[in-house]
Amino acid sequence: MDADLQAVKTYFTELQQRIVAALEAFDGQAFRSDGWTRPAGGGGLTRVIEEGNFFERGGVNFSHVRGGAMPASATAHRPELAGRSFEAMGVSLVLHPRNPYCPTVHLNVRFFIASAADADPVWWFGGGMDLSPYYGFEDDVIHFHASCRRAVLPFGGEAEYRRLKEWCDRYFHLKHRNEARGVGGLFFDDVGADGTTDFDTAFGLTRSVGDTFIDAYLPIVTRRQALPYGERERDFQAYRRGRYVEFNLVFDRGTLFGLQSGGRTESILMSLPPIVKWRYDWAPEPGSSEARLYEVFLKPRDWV
Repeated sequence: MDADLQAVKTYFTELQQRIVAALEAFDGQAFRSDGWTRPAGGGGLTRVIEEGNFFERGGVNFSHVRGGAMPASATAHRPELAGRSFEAMGVSLVLHPRNPYCPTVHLNVRFFIASAADADPVWWFGGGMDLSPYYGFEDDVIHFHASCRRAVLPFGGEAEYRRLKEWCDRYFHLKHRNEARGVGGLFFDDVGADGTTDFDTAFGLTRSVGDTFIDAYLPIVTRRQALPYGERERDFQAYRRGRYVEFNLVFDRGTLFGLQSGGRTESILMSLPPIVKWRYDWAPEPGSSEARLYEVFLKPRDWV
């Protein structure tokens, strides 16, 4: 079956609306709407919250862009597509709660199609979601991973879930720190590019991941939102947010693609937290809650 771009776009725009509605109901404050156009082709809608009742900063972006040549970030691991025109669309979100006991979360679902006059188009889906706690709770991490597992099981069973879970662990790893960004979740890319996965199956997996997000995340922050915290916890949250910034600016494919393709910088960088700190050669006190994050939660393991 040929790729149905209109069906994909309809799903992505409706997903953005559903997620924003759920987050607004939880936070009690409305998200700002900011539509934008891209001079080279396409545009998007950014939905953002800053200084909310619960979210210190967060954004849920939809973008649909076109271009005459694939950016370098998109052809680095598929050089055979260099020079092709492209169309890309997707939903990407990052949420930074104010309470350090509530984790940061990221979701992305995306679709690409690369075209050339003398060859068949090549299309693929990608995406995933991952959780970055500052103070770990095993129940929360198990719930998040169990939700990810349920999303994938209809599309390849346990083996496929394990593959995407382990891919996420590898992808969200800060090589220069030899450290995980968080506790992982799911990551997938190039689904459909090699012609072995049909459009309905690839689109079905992508929808399943997107549809699972709210149930994967909101129960966690509902449980933790009232936990008291102080300056120490906020300070450690700001320090760990620095790792988030490092990954997004150095390694993240979506950030690099957006910047290289002439996307809207404000929308791309809405993923960055509002307050961040770096310290020189710092280590947590042995036996502390901060040390437990490193010892228990930032080491990839089977959670479900």
